[in-house]
Amino acid sequence: MSAAVNFAQTQSGSTVRNGVNFVAFQVGWFSCVLGAAHGHSWLGVLVAIVIVAGNVAWSARPAAEAGFIALALLAGAVWETLLLASGALQYPVGSLVPGLPPPWILALWALFASTLNVSLSWLQGRWLLAAVLGGLSGPASYWAGARLGALEIVDPLMFASMLAAGWALLTPALLALARRWCRPASGAAQ
Repeated sequence: MSAAVNFAQTQSGSTVRNGVNFVAFQVGWFSCVLGAAHGHSWLGVLVAIVIVAGNVAWSARPAAEAGFIALALLAGAVWETLLLASGALQYPVGSLVPGLPPPWILALWALFASTLNVSLSWLQGRWLLAAVLGGLSGPASYWAGARLGALEIVDPLMFASMLAAGWALLTPALLALARRWCRPASGAAQ
């Protein structure tokens, strides 16, 4: 009986954490994008820092989660720099160094990484589905950001093709990395 109760409590806690993680990501996304669009990109970055720090603190393995998020942030910085260099998009607001992505878009990468072991963990091991969803939702997120005024799409065709291909590769790769990097040590309770 206690095993069944323990399982139910674990499932309930997991559901709550997934829900909180999903809602927190949405709050962080809108804070970063709307903050950038209205000239207050620092506000979105602060909100993202609080959300990511909360996610790390709530994690079963905080050091591993923080390390993974830092690695995903580095991958995002490289990707965003390549997008900027391609000329397909521009970030008119919040850039500190010309040619490099602004802090608010990097904060979005940290937010995204914080979902990969929580609300998006159901995609781990479903690599084709992750690629398809990444190839669709990644570009959709950028288009939404452009519609809200946070970025400018210079070459829509190149932008759409680069984003779809890039996110179709990045999403399953980051999910696999999250799964491997943050996996509990052998013998530890999951």
